[in-house]
Amino acid sequence: MANSRIITIARQFGSGGREIGEELAKALGVKCYDKELISLAAKESGTDPEVFNNVDEKATNSLLYSLSLGLYSFGSNFSADRLPVNDKLYLLQHKIIKQIASEGPCVIVGRCADYVLRDKNIVKLFICADMDYRIERAVRVKGVKKDKAAQVINKTDKSRANYYNFYSGMKWGKPENYDLCVNRSRLTAEQAVDAIMGYLRATE
Repeated sequence: MANSRIITIARQFGSGGREIGEELAKALGVKCYDKELISLAAKESGTDPEVFNNVDEKATNSLLYSLSLGLYSFGSNFSADRLPVNDKLYLLQHKIIKQIASEGPCVIVGRCADYVLRDKNIVKLFICADMDYRIERAVRVKGVKKDKAAQVINKTDKSRANYYNFYSGMKWGKPENYDLCVNRSRLTAEQAVDAIMGYLRATE
């Protein structure tokens, strides 16, 4: 069954990855999680959602890196409250993504979901688009000023790449790290979903 697996979506800024995720979820009859992960993390931790929203999908020179090198340890005196807010959000979203995945098929956009769920039966998608398309969409959908659009796109992509590379140790946007890469530039959201559904049926 095409809707029996968890779908993770990584996406370039302005490619319409979130829209495709939402439409794909509708076609599969499952839930789509994107910004909802911030709300769930904020609710669980009692943190203002706006605090998490400001650091969403942004890496930091963090305590987690030091922990990975063994410079610190989760001893009896360790408290998650001591973590930088970026790391606190990552850990909360990591936990929530695992919980969501345990409940059944769904679509998850961003947040290193493919890495978090690497031991699950998932389908990893990457949505990209030509720069001209992304600029037009950033202006029309995101409200970005046209003369600033390319700068915003490059900055956001760099931030997402740093976040993914930092927490996963893998390379964001590298084709071989995904099951299917879709260039949205020449496709409507419906056509993109049809192409993805075809792939899901072919790999059942």
